Amino acid sequence: MAERYSSFTPGGTGWLLQRITAAFLVVVLAFHFFQLHFITHAADVTFAGTQARMEHVGYFLTMVLFLVTATFHGINGVYNALVNQGLDGIQKKVVLAVLTIAGLALIAQGTYVALVMAGWA
Repeated sequence: MAERYSSFTPGGTGWLLQRITAAFLVVVLAFHFFQLHFITHAADVTFAGTQARMEHVGYFLTMVLFLVTATFHGINGVYNALVNQGLDGIQKKVVLAVLTIAGLALIAQGTYVALVMAGWA
C-alpha cells in the first residue's frame, strides 16, 4: 500500500489555517451565492447595485475578508500541492516568493477595487 505524504504537519498552523479558511469560504460562498442568485437574480446584477451593496460596511468587510481568505486558501493549497509533488530547495523558495507576491498583489488590487466600489477611494 502507498504511503501517505502531506506537506502539512497535522495540527500545525498551516494545516489549521487551511481548514479554518475552508470552513469560512463555505459559509461566505453560500452567502454570496444566495445574495447574487436568489435575492438579486444574476440577470439583475448591475454596477450600480454592486456599488450600493459595497457601501454597507458589513457587506464591504465580508467581501474583503472573502478576498483575503480565498487568496490565502488558494495560494497555500497550490504551494503545498507543489511541495507534495517534490518541490524543494531553491525552487521551493522561489515558488513561495512568487506566490506570496502574487497573493499580495491580488489582495491589494481587490481591496482597491472594493474601496472604489464603496466610494471610499
